[in-house]
Amino acid sequence: MVKALKVAWEATDRLCSKRLKPFLPEMVRILVDHKELEVRSEVARQLYEVSAATIDRLLQPYRRMGARRSFSATRPGSLLKGSIPIRTFGEWEEGVPGYLEIDLVAHCGESTEGSYVTTLSTVDVATGWVEHRGVWGKGQDRVVGAIDQISQRAPFTIRGLDSDNGGEFINQKLYDYCQRHGIIFTRSRPYKKNDNAHVEQKNWSVVRRLVGYDRYTSKAALEQLNHLYRYLRLYVNFFQPVMKLKHKSRHGAKVHKVYDTARTPYQRLLESDVLASERREALEELYRSLNPLKLRERIDQELERLWALAEHLNRKEASVTPFMRQPIPLR
Repeated sequence: MVKALKVAWEATDRLCSKRLKPFLPEMVRILVDHKELEVRSEVARQLYEVSAATIDRLLQPYRRMGARRSFSATRPGSLLKGSIPIRTFGEWEEGVPGYLEIDLVAHCGESTEGSYVTTLSTVDVATGWVEHRGVWGKGQDRVVGAIDQISQRAPFTIRGLDSDNGGEFINQKLYDYCQRHGIIFTRSRPYKKNDNAHVEQKNWSVVRRLVGYDRYTSKAALEQLNHLYRYLRLYVNFFQPVMKLKHKSRHGAKVHKVYDTARTPYQRLLESDVLASERREALEELYRSLNPLKLRERIDQELERLWALAEHLNRKEASVTPFMRQPIPLR
C-alpha cells in the first residue's frame, strides 16, 4: 500500500495528509484510468480507508522540508483612492464564484531597478480557482490587459476585483475597465496583508515556491513564464485540493480553527452550480483528459527552461528547488 500511496502523494504535489485524504480515492481512480498505477482491490480499500495520521506516519521517510523568504515590491498609490472603497466582507457574495483577489509578484531578484517581469496573480475567493499571467513590468496598460486576458480564460464571469493599494491597480485605467464591465472594484486597507490573505498565500505556494526569486529581464523569459502558467493552471485547479476556513474561536490564548473538507477548485466550481451546461461539459471533458503525472513532468520541463533564462544563475541551489519538493501549507 505504501508504494501506491507514495505515487498518489507525489501526483498531488506532496499534499499534507488532511488535504490528501479526502482527495485520495479520486486521485487513485485517475491514476488507474491513465494506467499510471495498478492496485489490487484490497490495496484500494486500504487507501480509501487510511486515516490522515497513518498517511503522515507512512510518508514520514519521504518528506523534505524547505522555506523561502518573502520579497515585496509593492508601492502605495494615491490616485482614485477616494473612489475605490476599502473592501468589507459584507459587500461581496463570497459564496459565489467570480470575486477575485489580485496581486502583482515581482521577478526582480534583489533589486527593483530597471525593467523586469512580474506575475499577475489572481484567486477566486469562493472556489480557490487561480489564474496567473506574466506581465512586462508594472505598467497600467499591461496590467489591465493581463486582467482582461484572465477574464476571458476564467471559466466564470468576474464579478469583483480586490487589490492592494499599489499604483499598478489604483489608477484610472483599471477603474474605467471595471466600470465598463460591471465589476465591483475594491481595495484592501493600507499595510494590512491579511486583507488579501487568499492571494498572498497563493503568491507563495504557487508562484514563489516554483518560479523562485530570480530576476527575469527578457521577453523570452516572459514568454516562457506564460507558457509555464498554461500547464500550471491545469494542475493547480484540477488536482490541488484546498481547505477553506469555516469559523474560528478563541479559547484563552489559543485560537481554534475549523476547516471544511478539502476539495479542488474544480470540484468547488462544479458544486457552485453557476456554470452553463456547455461550459460545465467542456470542463468535465478537459478534466477526464488530464494526467496529473504527465502534467508534473511537463511543468518540471518548463521550469528548467525558465530558470535557464534567469539573469542571475549563481543563486543558491535552494532558490530553484525542483517542482514538487516542498509541501504546500494547509489553507
